[in-house]
Amino acid sequence: METFFKKNFTLVGKIASFSARFFKEIFRSGFEYKEFIRQCFVVGYQSLPLVTITGFIMGLVLTIQSRPAMSRFGAESLIPSMVSLSLIREIAPVITALICAGRVSSGIGAELGSMKVTEQIDAMEVSAINPYRYLVVTRTLATMLMIPVLAIYADLIGIAGGFVGVNIHNDHNIQYYFSHVFESLEYVDLLPATVKTFFFGFFIGIIGCYEGFNASGGTKSVGKAANSAVVSASLIIFIIDLIAVQLTDLFFEL
Repeated sequence: METFFKKNFTLVGKIASFSARFFKEIFRSGFEYKEFIRQCFVVGYQSLPLVTITGFIMGLVLTIQSRPAMSRFGAESLIPSMVSLSLIREIAPVITALICAGRVSSGIGAELGSMKVTEQIDAMEVSAINPYRYLVVTRTLATMLMIPVLAIYADLIGIAGGFVGVNIHNDHNIQYYFSHVFESLEYVDLLPATVKTFFFGFFIGIIGCYEGFNASGGTKSVGKAANSAVVSASLIIFIIDLIAVQLTDLFFEL
């Protein structure tokens, strides 16, 4: 048990040190804009199909599953409000982050792990190129920017899926549905959910880069780095979400 805690505390310390370097490098000159834009395309645009399908199904299923319980109390008119609040406050940000942890963080870990074991990162250092700034800073900034955008996009797609779900049993026009959606929403519903996605994005990027940078032991370590990146990033997402929920709850009580 002592070895387990020592190992994990050591890992947390190494990730914290690796993350601290990110904040040093981000303010130095020589930022790689082209690589940053390319990573935004990889993280954001190439994730759109998966986020679109997932977001739509989330809204549709949530609406269909909640209808029997709501109709039992004669509250079917509240379904649009309930679905939109559930998606925006919790479901869409977390599910989007988990999707990106599986797709993006594992991809970063595998890519950088492959570069590490084939000594491409060492070659960059010999060529007077800062591999941390080129590989880590650009990818982490891209995830920090794109995850919130994808989460907001998932909110909209999920609400559209809810509209389809409502119309399976009833005939609601789009104006009626969205008027109920926006009447129930407030600024404080969107702000905490959006803020926490920046933290989701940071850890998705930084953990993937950390696992890739520290891969060693041949090609077998590439798969290990990708797997570790997904597991660690997913766990961090749940921890951040728990903290964010507690802080939001305290804010509403004040």
